[in-house]
Amino acid sequence: MTTLSSSDVQASENYLIEVSGIWKIFGDNAQTVLKEIRERNLSKAEVLDRYNAVVGVADVNLQIREGEIFCIMGLSGSGKSTLVRHFNRLLEPTAGKIMIEGTDVMALESRELQRFRNEKIGMVFQNFALLPHRSVLDNVAMPLEIRGVNKNERMRVAANILKVVELDAWGNKFAHELSGGMQQRVGLARALAADPDVLLMDEPFSALDPLIRRQLQDEFIQLSDSMNKTTVFITHDLDEAVRIGDQIAIMRDGEVVQTGTAEEIVMHPADSYVTDFVAGISRLKVVRAHAVMMPYEEYATSEGHPSENAPNVDHDESLSALIHLAIDTDSPIVVTQNSKKVGVITRSRLLKTVIEGTEVS
Repeated sequence: MTTLSSSDVQASENYLIEVSGIWKIFGDNAQTVLKEIRERNLSKAEVLDRYNAVVGVADVNLQIREGEIFCIMGLSGSGKSTLVRHFNRLLEPTAGKIMIEGTDVMALESRELQRFRNEKIGMVFQNFALLPHRSVLDNVAMPLEIRGVNKNERMRVAANILKVVELDAWGNKFAHELSGGMQQRVGLARALAADPDVLLMDEPFSALDPLIRRQLQDEFIQLSDSMNKTTVFITHDLDEAVRIGDQIAIMRDGEVVQTGTAEEIVMHPADSYVTDFVAGISRLKVVRAHAVMMPYEEYATSEGHPSENAPNVDHDESLSALIHLAIDTDSPIVVTQNSKKVGVITRSRLLKTVIEGTEVS
């Protein structure tokens, strides 16, 4: 069952990607199997037992806004990598619809699909996928070569992109001369060289050492902010999803079980599976003041208006900062948004949030 966040019910004019009712069934007679699933509500295990077929993706619906980093995460076998390969039709879905920038991806013929992939979508893989016989510069320029861009122009663009990922001094080297982190930067640069509207990133940092991984996460966040690319980011690491994702979809057994911001998922897990998933996540950097506060008028009615000297914080302030502030003052904390008083946070509300991990009433 998919749980939509409050932001998901807003008008969809800013949705760059809309995925509707995507199914992927591996095996013979997939359409027949799908019909049986719908009519008889068969489980994944029953499908395997009766038809020797595997349900890779089950009725997934997603809406992704322009410019956001949308993380799809789950354990191995959850269907996340299978799902992302439908966005550019590396896999053909058994059923469903995919719209990207108003284009019905499923309706594209072979040549149209090739052009769409080359011009609209860039993909970054876990294993780098660099060509060993080509230099770094040539690897980055390859999408433009496929597009038919003349050599001088594609080399100019490739050189500029290498500057963006801070590898401009390595253009003449070969892949084996670079570290793993540097190779992944080349893979990202290659995807960016064609200036795609959408980036698909399939566990791009998971093969790297923890320190290099964190560094690349930081660099990617900065790069995403500056280039405003819409990104679908696949990961099995919830910490990574929380760190970089504007929105997160959690998958299990081919289904999306919850979609929302990191704060929404941590504060309001949809079921016991998500609760277990987020149990190890620190709420200090995820939860914000607006999720902890009591509405200002409600507090004023029951307790009176806070002192004029009460500390003020923005509605987006982190739980960590609120705790440090509460240590230094006995006064309730006033929450503001656009200079308007919108809420009040007491020490007791902070303690309940830290201990219980859910929004207090």
